[in-house]
Amino acid sequence: MLDERELRVFIEGAERYFATATKVPAATEAPFLANPRDAPAMDMTGVIGISGTRKGLVYVTAPRVLLNNVLLAIGENDLSNDMHMDLVGEIANTISGNAREHFGADFMISVPVVVQGTLDCVRLPSHLRSFVIPLTWHKQRAAIVVCLE
Repeated sequence: MLDERELRVFIEGAERYFATATKVPAATEAPFLANPRDAPAMDMTGVIGISGTRKGLVYVTAPRVLLNNVLLAIGENDLSNDMHMDLVGEIANTISGNAREHFGADFMISVPVVVQGTLDCVRLPSHLRSFVIPLTWHKQRAAIVVCLE
């Protein structure tokens, strides 16, 4: 089970990603527990599987408008569906990769899997607690969900 200090790794990773990539930091809110069936899913979700000493997953879910604004902020004018998919996967991968630095080499991350819309094909382990970290960037809401042993 994650403790507050470990959750902070994901919060700081998200804040750092937006501040570095867009020069505008994201505002995060206090994490809360969600039932695996009620975890948020927005327009696009980048999912990272975690294996090794910790097992589970981390995902980032965001609306298209937030992804459009991030793409524009980083100087990208291609606002296609493919670019949205690449971006949400990159955000999830970056946040998880930063967490790997904290948790060590036995915190193994998969390549991102990107899902559009509902997360019917993604199963959060029912025996684990899922923490939702809400974030806001340019008045748009997104979330990071951390579900780890």
